[in-house]
Amino acid sequence: MNPLKIKKGIFLTTRHLFLFVLAFIWLIPIFWLLANSFSVFPGINIRRFYPQEWTLNNYYMLLFDKTHTIAQFPLWFKNTLIVAIFTCLISSTFVLMTSYSISRMRFKGRKALMNVGVILGLFPGFLSMIAVYFILQTFGLTNSHFGLIIVYSGGSGLGYLIAKGFLDTISETLSESARIEGATESQIFLRIIMPLSRPIIVYTVISSFLVPWMDFIFARIILNSGLSKDWTVAIGLYNMLDRSSVNTLFARFCAGGVLISIPIAILFVIMQKFYVEGITSGAVKG
Repeated sequence: MNPLKIKKGIFLTTRHLFLFVLAFIWLIPIFWLLANSFSVFPGINIRRFYPQEWTLNNYYMLLFDKTHTIAQFPLWFKNTLIVAIFTCLISSTFVLMTSYSISRMRFKGRKALMNVGVILGLFPGFLSMIAVYFILQTFGLTNSHFGLIIVYSGGSGLGYLIAKGFLDTISETLSESARIEGATESQIFLRIIMPLSRPIIVYTVISSFLVPWMDFIFARIILNSGLSKDWTVAIGLYNMLDRSSVNTLFARFCAGGVLISIPIAILFVIMQKFYVEGITSGAVKG
């Protein structure tokens, strides 16, 4: 046999074996969470990876049990969904408008503004959480889902870079032809550029939706009244692991972790093609 083919075969086999091991390690916590969500034992069982007896009762209790005031999963899910939907709409609009203006328009201070945006994006958002909290408190927006939406949406325009890279790949002649025909800038944006930007729109929508869906830090700080009816899913599931309740609610916590992953999994499966295309196309130019 050709030594080069043998060498290539060994390399490919080793690479795929290495990737398989990494994937297996990465999936272990997910399998463990899924298995414990069906466990009859309500607390943490550190002696067995899989439960000895299986049941669907944890899902039923999580959704319909009214005896535990802390376990209000349907209400938490609704709160999170409302915040995520409004944040998604506002953030996506900000990102796309910012990306279009920086990609297509030329104005004084444009490059400086781009550099400032990139630099600010390098800092983690939670560094500003104390200042953000006191600003919201001044305006009476703490313990409010509206205040949470403002926090998630306010700086979303700084995430323009990938969307701008995609818009840079769309031919400028389309915009110039539209201007010659008398189209306004808003008409060019809405009727010409946006229909051609479906991949990056999908990517922006998914990214914007995931931020409030998975966030814990800002939600914990802003929604600090102690009323469980106001919590998001992240706060609610975290409090189910409190020392006083972990031994009775851990299996339900696992069930909640499985349930909140289902909408995201479905969204990714449906939008995967456009999501990947948006990322790769946005990386062509910056």
